[in-house]
Amino acid sequence: MKAAKILLDHGSGGRMSHNLITDIILPVFDNSILSQLNDGAIFDIEGKRLAFSTDTYVVDPIFFPGGSIGDLAINGTVNDVAMCGATPLYLSIGLIIEEGFSITDLEKIMKQTGIAAKRAGVKVVTGDTKVVPKGAADKIFINTSGIGLIPENVDIACHKACSGDKIILSGSIADHGITVLTQREDMVFDSSITSDTAPLNNMVKRMLSVCSDIHVLRDPTRGGVGTALNEIAGSSKAGIKIYEEKIPVKNEVAGICELLGFDPLYIANEGKLLAFVKPDHAQDVLAAIKEDEFGKDACIIGEVVSDNPGKVFMQTRIGGIRIVDMLTGEQLPRIC
Repeated sequence: MKAAKILLDHGSGGRMSHNLITDIILPVFDNSILSQLNDGAIFDIEGKRLAFSTDTYVVDPIFFPGGSIGDLAINGTVNDVAMCGATPLYLSIGLIIEEGFSITDLEKIMKQTGIAAKRAGVKVVTGDTKVVPKGAADKIFINTSGIGLIPENVDIACHKACSGDKIILSGSIADHGITVLTQREDMVFDSSITSDTAPLNNMVKRMLSVCSDIHVLRDPTRGGVGTALNEIAGSSKAGIKIYEEKIPVKNEVAGICELLGFDPLYIANEGKLLAFVKPDHAQDVLAAIKEDEFGKDACIIGEVVSDNPGKVFMQTRIGGIRIVDMLTGEQLPRIC
C-alpha cells in the first residue's frame, strides 16, 4: 500500500526509498540515463564519457569520531563519481544554514571540506549558500555535486554483474553507522570505533590500472551492503551468493549491533566499496585494493550465480542459507 505521507523510511536507502524513486520520481524524468539508477549519471559529451552525481548530507551529529558533515559531503560525492569508473574532477557545494548556527563550527566544517577536497584531488569550483529561520533546519545541511571523466576502456554499471563474477568488499562494514548512532545517543562503550568516511577514487584508480574490465562498483552507504547487493541483483537480473564468515565486521561493531538488535549488513558505510570482477581478474584487483590505505582488510565475500536471479542469499556460519532482502524500514535516520 502506498504511504499517504513521507516517512523517515523513505530516506533509508532501502525498499521504501527505492519505491519512492521508481514510483514517483523516475516516471516524471524518465530517460535512458536516469533509468539505469547508478551511483551517478553516465553520458557522452563531444566524444568524452562523463559521470555526474549529486547528494545531500543531513547527518546528525555534524561532528563525530573520524569525520564531520564537511568531509562526509566531499567524500560521498567523490565516491559516487568514482563508482562510475570516473576520475572525479570538479565539485559544487551548497549550504543550507540555520539562523543562529555557530560561525566557529561553520569555519571548522569549511576547513574540513577543504582538507577532504585536497586529499581527494578535486576542486570545488562553484556553490551556493542559503540561511533559513531558526527551527526551519537543524544546524546545517550540505549538498555536493561532482563531475568526472571516464577512461575510454572502462564500462561500469549496476546492471553489468555476470554469472561467475567474484564480489570483493574493500573492508569492514557498519563502522560509520554505528559510530554516528553511538555519538547521537550518547552511548558510552569501551571501544574506539570511528567513521570510515574516506575518498575511494585513488583506490578505484589502482583497481582499473590492473583490470579495466570491472563490471560493477558500488559504495554501500544508506541501506548498507545488503541493500546495495539487492539493487545490483535486481538491476542485473542475477543471483548473488555471499558467505557470512567472509564478511569483515570489527568485534566492537558486531558487539554493539548484537546488543542493539541491528544487522551489520544494513548499516551505512562511507568508505567502503563492492566490486564485481571476472574470476581470473579477482586476485589482481583484490591485491590492488589491499595496496590502498583504505583497503587493507579487503576480501572476496561471494560470487554471482546463475540460479535465483534477482535474489541475494547468504551461507551462514553454521552452513544454512538465509535470504538477504532489501532493507525494510529505517534503522538509523540521518546517518549521512
